[in-house]
This record gives sequence, C-alpha cells and structure tokens, in this order.
Amino acid sequence: MQIDLRTVAIKPVRQTFDNIARRFGDKPASRYQEGTYDVQQTDIFHYRPMWEPEFELFDERRTAIRMKDWYALKDPRQFYYGAYTIARSRQQDAAEANFDMIEERGLADLLPAELRQTALDLLVPLRHAEWGGNMNNSFIAAYGYGTAITQPCLYHAMDHLGVAQYLTRVGLELQGPKALDDAKASWMNAPLWQPLRRYIENTLVVRDWFETFVAQNLVLEGLVYPLIFDRLDGEFSAKGGTPISMMTRFMGEWSVETAKWIDAQIKVAAAESPDNKALLNKWLAQYRGAALEAIAPLAERAFGADAEATLTDLTNEFNSRCAKQGLSV
Repeated sequence: MQIDLRTVAIKPVRQTFDNIARRFGDKPASRYQEGTYDVQQTDIFHYRPMWEPEFELFDERRTAIRMKDWYALKDPRQFYYGAYTIARSRQQDAAEANFDMIEERGLADLLPAELRQTALDLLVPLRHAEWGGNMNNSFIAAYGYGTAITQPCLYHAMDHLGVAQYLTRVGLELQGPKALDDAKASWMNAPLWQPLRRYIENTLVVRDWFETFVAQNLVLEGLVYPLIFDRLDGEFSAKGGTPISMMTRFMGEWSVETAKWIDAQIKVAAAESPDNKALLNKWLAQYRGAALEAIAPLAERAFGADAEATLTDLTNEFNSRCAKQGLSV
C-alpha cells in the first residue's frame, strides 16, 4: 500500500486582535503590541473618584501635556511583562554572582577604610531616595493615561525597589545591620541629605503625572545616577574599591538602559506641539536647578575640591542630553 503525504496550509481566521489590526494591519503582531496598544480603559467606568469628582477614573486631563495618541509614547525596549521579567532575571543572576564572589572571598574586608566609609555615607542612605522613585512611578502608573506609558512606569517603580534592595545589601556587606540604622538616621537628620530629601518629598505631592515623570525620571535620575554610579563608581574602582563597583553594577547598567526609554517619551511629547514643548522646558528649568542644589552636598562629600568641576561636567552632559530630545537648555 502506498501512502502519499501532503502539506496542507491552514490560513488562520485572524492574525491578531481587531484593535491591533486597526493600527498595524491584519498581520501577525508582536507580544509587545498585543500587550500594550489600546489596553487603556476608555469608557464604562465604575464611578468618578470621590476625592476628585471633576475627573473620570482614567482621564487625559490629569496632565497638562496633550497628545493626539497616547500610544505614541512607546517603549523602545518593547517591554511587556514577559520580556521585562526575563531581562531583569538575567541581570539579577549577574548581580547575585557578584555578591556571592565578594562574600566567598571576603573582598569587602579588604576595602580601604576611607572608601568603605564613603560608600556607607553616600550609597546606603540613597535607598530611601529609591523609595521616593518607587512612589512617584507608582503614581504615574496609577493616574497616567495610555498603557504605553503607564506599563513601563510600573516596571520602573519596581526597579527602584530592586535598587533599594541592592543598596541595602551593600550596607550589610560593609558594616552589617548597623549600616541601615545609621543610613536612616542620616536620611532623616544629616544636613548632607536634607536637600535631596526635600526635593523628593516635594515631588510626592505634584498632581500632574507627566510633571512627576520629568521631575523624577528625567531630571533627578538624570543627575543622581551619573554622579553616583558613574563618576563616584569610577573613583571607587581607581582607588581599590572594585568590590563596591561589583555590588552596584546593576544600577549603572539600569540607568543607561532606562535613560533611552525616558528620552524617547520626552522627545515624542515635545515634538507633539509647541505647547507641550514650552511646558516641558518650564518643568526642566524648574527641576534642574532644584536637583542640582539637592545633589551639591553629595558631590562635595564625594569629590571634595573637585565637586564644582564635577557638577559642571554633569550639568553640561545633562543639557546635551535634553537638547537632543528637542528641549531648550
């Protein structure tokens, strides 16, 4: 008996969801597209929020920024939940390997006393600032409009918790539980940290979620992370503090990655209209000066006589970054 095998092509009834097909055509879509576009609820809300009855539960008017299509604020990394968790899992594995190596070989015990104290003074209290970053991005995720922006902001909020946990482990490696108590006391009372604490607490009461995005993600992170996890990290490495650099590797890589996403949002919003651009320029000028004032004591503690030159270079780099996004500096 002879059997003939034939290949039969079965054409799917549909390639993707209707809302995705309306945007991109009836063709196979990526997981990012299906998990992001037009997910934002637009009607059939349960009730208006009693604390702000002038707004719907999800309302475009909660920010002064105006967009014809909020899904223009897409994530260049194309993070949906699966891609995000896989990426962070790989980074966590690398970070855990670094901490394991430091613990197994006792590298933290070999650090010069001066570098150890600098790390305790400047890194561990920063965990409280990361809590502010988590709160601000959680606020954006809750009150923002359009899944393309609220989804990555929620991931960004969780990343801040991850950074806070790594900073906590730095303190435990260098001094033990006492480092955490000392860090909290410094955050609450030390003059070194009060300007930054004031800046963060002021951002926590901003009601325009896109203004919070500028104040927290663009300005504060755009100045703090290069100062601490680039320039200060370089000082640690040059002076025999490589174990500290190993423990903060995630922060440096994460800030470079997330800066690309933040810049993409600012660039699209600024190009949308002259009004958007003017408002973003106003916020940039307002928060850049406040942030530089907030981190000036940290720069002085870290770099001493070179603090002013370091801040000048940092500001110039930040201004160049903002200019590339179409903002006036």
